[in-house]
Amino acid sequence: MPATRHLYLARHAQADPATGELTAAGRRQADLLGARLREFSPQALWHGPLPRAEQTARRVAAQLKGVTPTELPEAGDYAPHLPERHELPSACADGVLDFLARIPDAERSPELGRRALDLLTGPVEGDSERREVVITHAYLVGWLVTAALQAPPWRWVSVGAANAGLTIIRHPPRHPSSVVVLNDLAHLPPELHWTGFPARLRP
Repeated sequence: MPATRHLYLARHAQADPATGELTAAGRRQADLLGARLREFSPQALWHGPLPRAEQTARRVAAQLKGVTPTELPEAGDYAPHLPERHELPSACADGVLDFLARIPDAERSPELGRRALDLLTGPVEGDSERREVVITHAYLVGWLVTAALQAPPWRWVSVGAANAGLTIIRHPPRHPSSVVVLNDLAHLPPELHWTGFPARLRP
């Protein structure tokens, strides 16, 4: 019988764009995110293959008990869906397509996007609820939120994710999935809020 999956998504902490290494602020963000996640007692910790995601996951894992960070290609930094113009509302089609055109070919992978949905959404098999942490990137956070809300697939482009912001999605059996929180920054002090987030989207 299936049981509820609780998915704890976080974009990696702030990193130096030149080296991919976490900054001093990013290391603090990761430690505080780990302390926040400790209250949920997760049973799994996945991370994308890039250094900034791996380093964040390792610092998060240091705050948790009995959880080993494990690399997951599907948690990487890639565009998970590439809509055609006919999928888009006319009012925003040009803007969305211009944005997607700037994404390098190496960072486009609808196949990984489909696999991420298979691996990280829906209830889990068994009698016990499962709590999984995924340290990833903004695009995948948007993709999984879009799927949980059953929104049109192209809407992943409109969901932003701050560094170390926490998004929680609940996937129960026999009921719709729900986005419990999105971009929660309560575990961070004000000076660490909204890094990596476009200024135009900050509250």
